[in-house]
Amino acid sequence: ALALKSTGSKVGILDADIYGPSLPKMMSINEKPKSEDGKSLVPIEQYGIQCMSIGFLVDEETPMIWRGPMVTSAIKTFTEKVLWNNLDFIVVDMPPGTGDTQLTFAQQIKVDGVIIISTPQEIALLDVKRGIKMFDKLNVPILGLVDNMSFFVGDDNKNYNIFGEGGVKKVSEKFNKKFLGKIPLHIDLRKSADDGQPLFQLNPQHKISKIFKEIAEKIKQSF
Repeated sequence: ALALKSTGSKVGILDADIYGPSLPKMMSINEKPKSEDGKSLVPIEQYGIQCMSIGFLVDEETPMIWRGPMVTSAIKTFTEKVLWNNLDFIVVDMPPGTGDTQLTFAQQIKVDGVIIISTPQEIALLDVKRGIKMFDKLNVPILGLVDNMSFFVGDDNKNYNIFGEGGVKKVSEKFNKKFLGKIPLHIDLRKSADDGQPLFQLNPQHKISKIFKEIAEKIKQSF
């Protein structure tokens, strides 16, 4: 989202992982959204990004013990009753899989495109293949695939493919989808997320930030 913003776009993030919202922690937001009319919510702006998450409304240790219809209702509230202000992109963070969240966005909310992110091992790619087939069946464009935790660079400057190599790219080729890039494991990325200071915000020139920028530019070109 921050990389997209750096291309001159106005960007929002919707944390649609109702059971495991991480946006409050990753963006260092510790406040509740305001409501000017008692019906709609005003997104919270942080680092120039408009943000919304169920995590803003509940304590971080409160479990969301909700059945599917309640999840669907929450998602529709966040898309229909949040006063997003003049955005070019809303980046939606969905949970893994092909459940209620994905179906709600695909069938009831207009989605311009999906980015599928996966680690490269075969077990993870099983879900990726199901996801591709689901979005294709529902006529939702897939903008591309990202290989996450692709490799680890050791102290000896060698790449170690901890989760296997090339799996995401092979799947993208098999299903004729665009391959957007590889994001390696890096302690700076982990630490910045835990600290609530996104790496791209903290250091736009970091080698991982530059990868995010390349991916963002490819996504923007899709529109």
